[in-house]
Amino acid sequence: MNFKSIIIILIACILQGCKEEAKSETHSVEEAKSSVTQSVYAITSEGEEVHKYTLINIKGMQMEVITMGGAIISLTAPDKEGKYEDIVLGYTTPDLYLNGNPSYFGAIIGRYGNRVAKGKFTLEGVDYQLPVNDGVNHLHGGKGFDQRIWKAEIIAEDEPSLKLSYTSVNGEEGYPGNLNVSVIYTLTNNNALEITYEADTDKTTIINLTQHSYFNLSGNFKTILDHSLEIKADKFLPVDSTLIPTGELRTVTGRTPFDFTVAKNIGKDIDADNDQLVKGKGYDHCWIFNDTIKHMKKVAGLHHKESGRYMTVYTDQPAIQFYSGNFLDGTLESKKEGKYEKRSGLCLETQHYPDSPNQKKFPSVVLRAGEVYKTKTIYEFSIK
Repeated sequence: MNFKSIIIILIACILQGCKEEAKSETHSVEEAKSSVTQSVYAITSEGEEVHKYTLINIKGMQMEVITMGGAIISLTAPDKEGKYEDIVLGYTTPDLYLNGNPSYFGAIIGRYGNRVAKGKFTLEGVDYQLPVNDGVNHLHGGKGFDQRIWKAEIIAEDEPSLKLSYTSVNGEEGYPGNLNVSVIYTLTNNNALEITYEADTDKTTIINLTQHSYFNLSGNFKTILDHSLEIKADKFLPVDSTLIPTGELRTVTGRTPFDFTVAKNIGKDIDADNDQLVKGKGYDHCWIFNDTIKHMKKVAGLHHKESGRYMTVYTDQPAIQFYSGNFLDGTLESKKEGKYEKRSGLCLETQHYPDSPNQKKFPSVVLRAGEVYKTKTIYEFSIK
C-alpha cells in the first residue's frame, strides 16, 4: 500500500467518524423526553387539593403550574452558556398563593383584567356594580380567577400541554352570565410558552383575560432596570391619579419616556420628571399596538444583555400593559436570595384596553351568548 492510499483511508476514517459523531449527537436530542407530571402542591383550609403540573420539553426547558389561579410558579430558560434558570418571580411557600396572591404572581387574570373605573359599567341598559379593590376602582376581576381552583387536564406530552378550565357563575363578583373559560399552556419544543384563552357565556357580559407573570431574564431577580425593551406601539393610554385611562391615545414619539419603538434600557427614563410616571410610580400603562388587527404579530421584545436571554412576545390582542414592578417593596421573600425589591420583575400583559366598558371610543369587550371569545399569546425565548 503506497502513501497516497494510506492518506485516502485515513481521510475516509475521519469523515466516517464525524458522521457517526453527528448521528450520535442528533440521536441524543431525539431521545430527550418531554413530559407532564402531576403532584399535590398544597391543601386549602377548606380541604381542597391544589395540584402542581410540571411541563418539560425536549430541550430541558421546564414550567411549573398550579391549579390555584392557574399560576405559573416557575419557568426556566437557557442563558448564552446553556444554563437554565428560573425567570419568573413567585412565592417561596404555598401560603400566599392560597391566600389571595396579593401580587398576582403568575396567575390567570379575569373576568376583567386591569381596571374598571369605580367598579361600575352599564350593559344593555342594566347597571352593574363590581367590588372595589384598588382604591376607588375594580382591579383584575376582584376576587378573580387568580383566586379560584381550576380543573386541569393533560392534553399532550410530546409537546407538553395543559388545559385549565373554570366556570364563573352568573353574579360572581358582580359579573353577568355563566362564563365557561379554558386556558391552554403549551411549552413548545422551540422554547416558547403558548397561551390560548377561550370562553363562552349564556348571557351578555364583558371579558378581558390576561396572564400576570413577572419576568426577570437575569435569573437572579435583582432588577429589571438593566433589561432593554421594545414595544411596537406609537401610542399609549395616559391615566388619571387612580390609574384609569383618560380616554386620550397619546403619541410616544418625540423623546418621551414612553417611547419604546426602538429598544432601550428600562432604567433609562423610568425616573424622568413626567406626570404619568409619577402617577404610576414608574411604568404601569397600556400601549396600543400599531397593528390592532386580530392576527398574530410580534409586539414586544425583552433582552437581558449579560445573560443573553431574549423574550419575544406575539399576540392577536390590540394592546399590552407594561408594569415595571413598582409596588414590590422588599417585603416578599425571593426564590433566589434576599427579597423582591422594587422593580425586580416586570409584567407584559397582552389584553384589551383598561376600563373599556366605560369608554365608548375603546374597542368592545362585550361577549354575547352564542359567541366565542378566543385569543392567543406567545412568549418565545432565545439567545441574542
